[in-house]
Amino acid sequence: MKNIVVRFCGDSGDGMQLTGSLFSSLSAILGHEISTLPDFPAEIRAPQGTLGGVSGFQVELGSEVYTPGDKADVIVAMNAAALKVCTLGSHFNHPQAHFDEQFALYHRHAVVIVDTDSLTAKDLEKAQYHTDNPFVELGIPESVQIVPVALTTLTKEALKDSGMDNKSMLKSRNMFALGLVCWLFDEPMDKAIRLLEEKFVKKPALIAPNTKVLVDGYNYGQNLALNITQIHLDSRPNEAHGRYTSIAGNKATAWGLIAAAEKAGKHLFLGSYPITPATDILHELAARKDMNVMAVQAEDEIAGVCTAIGAAFAGDLACTTTSGPGLSLKSEAIGLAVMAELPLVIVDVQRGGPSTGLPTKTEQTDLLQAMYGRNGECPAVVLAASSSANCFDFAYEACRIALENMTPVILLTDTYLANGTALWRIPKLADLPEIHPQSVPEELRGKYNPALRDERGVRYWAFPGMEGYEHRNIGLERDAQRGTISTNPENHEIMVRARQQKIAQIADRIPELKVIHPTAERSDSVSGLTSNSETVLVGWGSTEGHLHAAANELGCDLAQFNYICPLPKNTHEVLSRYRRIIVCELNTGQFAAYLRSQVPDVKIEQYNEIQGQPFAVERIVNFVKSK
Repeated sequence: MKNIVVRFCGDSGDGMQLTGSLFSSLSAILGHEISTLPDFPAEIRAPQGTLGGVSGFQVELGSEVYTPGDKADVIVAMNAAALKVCTLGSHFNHPQAHFDEQFALYHRHAVVIVDTDSLTAKDLEKAQYHTDNPFVELGIPESVQIVPVALTTLTKEALKDSGMDNKSMLKSRNMFALGLVCWLFDEPMDKAIRLLEEKFVKKPALIAPNTKVLVDGYNYGQNLALNITQIHLDSRPNEAHGRYTSIAGNKATAWGLIAAAEKAGKHLFLGSYPITPATDILHELAARKDMNVMAVQAEDEIAGVCTAIGAAFAGDLACTTTSGPGLSLKSEAIGLAVMAELPLVIVDVQRGGPSTGLPTKTEQTDLLQAMYGRNGECPAVVLAASSSANCFDFAYEACRIALENMTPVILLTDTYLANGTALWRIPKLADLPEIHPQSVPEELRGKYNPALRDERGVRYWAFPGMEGYEHRNIGLERDAQRGTISTNPENHEIMVRARQQKIAQIADRIPELKVIHPTAERSDSVSGLTSNSETVLVGWGSTEGHLHAAANELGCDLAQFNYICPLPKNTHEVLSRYRRIIVCELNTGQFAAYLRSQVPDVKIEQYNEIQGQPFAVERIVNFVKSK
């Protein structure tokens, strides 16, 4: 097969995230492209065996992978609740919930591996079944290959001589399931074992028992010659030579910040407060003291951004990380950074809201907050990453723009990108774009004030300890010539327009909008229009993979925005050439509204979902065809 979608589902304590990440990493090692979707509840531990406690991990692997997939080809269900949720998704309580193209999350010829030890009457009651046959009740068609495996019993048998207690043995069920899936895909066990050893390197006592269970799971499929078809995935060699790894969006973001600091010759300072789903960036940077990273876990969101502003004033590459609720709390301090014209990177990993909302689910609902959620005329640059891998690129780009233009830059990622993984080619530092911080020139020594600007309208950066450049920077309005406090009305308008123009001129130094055509390879996207398509799908941020797959199926074009404020200079030129412009986003239409204000003479359609989940390609295609 060319591509395959695998979904692992079980209780929050069944290790589905570990199982899925190991399988994804193994697939990447073997040369497959991957895209993953970890999906878990916000509760630390919901009641065992209940629908609300199901944790899932989905991955699409193969060649030309754009998304984690709409429907699964292989399902591993660790209990009755997982079987219901991972086959019917959010529609498990719908009165018509059974195998139906509208509801089912698997293909008609899928393979379903289920732990029969977890299908007792008590388990079925917890999962709200009404009969004693879950397969019939769920309407699973005969074409689906059901593989009943006594995972619990077999795991206990494998570890009966290990000296482990019953609870510890049950934690290894996921390894038996992983071994069985490795057999199904004919994956080499030596590489799987090596990954397992690396995962448990700090817990060596767990390596031997989990390795045994993993191998036993593989042998179970091999020796019993299960009556299912093994799956062989064709892999194509990567056209770009180099070192590759599987990387999650949060880790890629952290590495992008580190790389930018190295390239700019600056220390990296992070001032942050833990918040789902951004905390992993703080974890990653806190572990990089060897790269001169200074990470401060502040007492709250406001303290986090304020320490970062202090670091920026002192001459460091300063950043802060958060999610939607934290961005709200940081808004006043971001306004201070705009007024003081200091370089600051704010990473907002978006999640479902408002308020606490859906902290482990994904949305694109912070866009207008990032652009306008501050008092006064308070412009800042807004960027958006579009894949787990290019979180690195846009974290790096956010730092470059901030340092070269003396401005706060807000980078929008989201839960889907942050927790999901993709195959990533590790770049060489020497090949990354140069970063030239806006350093104050020597000729201003003794004559410096914070109002002085270069020909682009960008003020110069001087910081404490630089003799001859002593100054004070303030949150009050300052005189456009002298940098001192000013309440003059005309001066205020001059300064408001100067700060706005500084952001606008950045459009001259960012890439033009590129249109992706369905017949073009991903690496050969071209600027302008060469196709005959009258329809263009428009997206921003993390929807790129789903819209790319939909555009391929529809035969239309795709315009995906990573630069939000300012927009690419050719935005009007590109969009004005299409008859149908369909903006697709995971909110009620924030980017569509913004585009209408910036390109008012084009007609824009909208496709919106706000379900805490990424798009399904099938639904986008059906929407476009239905109009």
